[in-house]
Amino acid sequence: MARISDFQVKDVVNVADGKKLGNIVDLDIDQSNGKITSIILTKPGKGLNFFSKEEEMTIYWNDIVKIGEDVILVKYRSSVDLEENQASPVKFT
Repeated sequence: MARISDFQVKDVVNVADGKKLGNIVDLDIDQSNGKITSIILTKPGKGLNFFSKEEEMTIYWNDIVKIGEDVILVKYRSSVDLEENQASPVKFT
């Protein structure tokens, strides 16, 4: 059995680009069956101070690839990444 405190000390890393996405601050649990549906992360901030708000992101449980001893590997593609990587239309002449 795992505790939430075990998850909170692990780094969450995107397998698509190897970047650290953040750390787990909360879990979403389906109350009808008791299963975890997603993890909530705080993004690593730049120049955070006392008055700034940390950004949160949600990773769905199905997008978790592997939970290791020190790291959680996930498949994550933001909507910005998807827009940037769309193929341009092919023109036929």
